[in-house]
Amino acid sequence: MPQRPLLDRLGLLDTNTVSDALDFLGLSGATYGLRPLWGCPKIVGRASTIQLGPKQEAKSTVHLISPVIDAVASDDRVLVIAGGADGISCWGDILANAAVAKKVRGSVIDGLSRDIEGSEAVNYPVYGRGVTMISARNRMVQIDSGKPVQMAGVTVHEDDFVIADRCGTVFVPAARIAEVLDLAERIARRQDGMVAAVRAGRSVAEVMHDKEFEAIHASRT
Repeated sequence: MPQRPLLDRLGLLDTNTVSDALDFLGLSGATYGLRPLWGCPKIVGRASTIQLGPKQEAKSTVHLISPVIDAVASDDRVLVIAGGADGISCWGDILANAAVAKKVRGSVIDGLSRDIEGSEAVNYPVYGRGVTMISARNRMVQIDSGKPVQMAGVTVHEDDFVIADRCGTVFVPAARIAEVLDLAERIARRQDGMVAAVRAGRSVAEVMHDKEFEAIHASRT
């Protein structure tokens, strides 16, 4: 199936439903603690992975993440930034403006951001562990990009699918996206039916019984 329809389908779901689908399939991907750092919109896209680490040498170097932004050549990218350190920023408003210019969809940081008002001012979504004012300059560097990274305990590969909303961030392996979407869409339909049943007066204990959720996985409707 072409890439764009897959992203469109993912965009109609939420992180809760995608997380449930991963659970049913025995896949990791749901994270804890990578939340919106301002009241930003949901983001859905493909991962551009970046590995950061502490600066070890005194010599000057290219600012972290900037080479990846410069190289973006499509409008489906989400920057997935690993290796953030406590108290030190991995992101700021100049990078946000550059990302907007390259039509990047957002950043997910296993770390912190500064200048969060600057990202908000240009409507650039930033998800991460928190905010700080302390610069990465002379403290953090980019070690690698395009390679597998660890995000809050989840391994993320280049081009994996990303969905992030107010409940957090979920990564879906690219090789399993069609299977995950098929199941997540069934879950969404069944849960909509459960809500309707409760509103109609059916017992919530009956509606939410484990057997009802097990039926989601078995169902093809």
